Amino acid sequence: MPRAKRGFKRRRRHNKILKLAEGFVLGRKNKLKRAAEAVDRAMGYAYRDRRVKKRDFRQLWIARLSAATSAVDMSYSRFIAALKKNQVNVNRKMLSEIAIADPSAFKAIVDQVRSAAPAH
Repeated sequence: MPRAKRGFKRRRRHNKILKLAEGFVLGRKNKLKRAAEAVDRAMGYAYRDRRVKKRDFRQLWIARLSAATSAVDMSYSRFIAALKKNQVNVNRKMLSEIAIADPSAFKAIVDQVRSAAPAH
């Protein structure tokens, strides 16, 4: 019985890994074992960082809103509480964009919800 050397299936599997390793340096782009290690690690980081990216952007929007609300003499937490109380459904991303692009419109939103702000 002839010996099976896997034929094109092995080459296809190898090429899939090497294609993912394009742009890596030295042996990590063309030596299968090193490339497979590098690709596995890269995939792990990619998976993790897709979630971290969401956290980072939310943190950025909150920092921007905090700065914008403090400029109109209101705290971020009271502003968010007032938005919820008035059932204003605008997310933090859009609020931060409004605060940057059109400060007068942001001030109008703050003035609209200011009367409903909880007293602390």
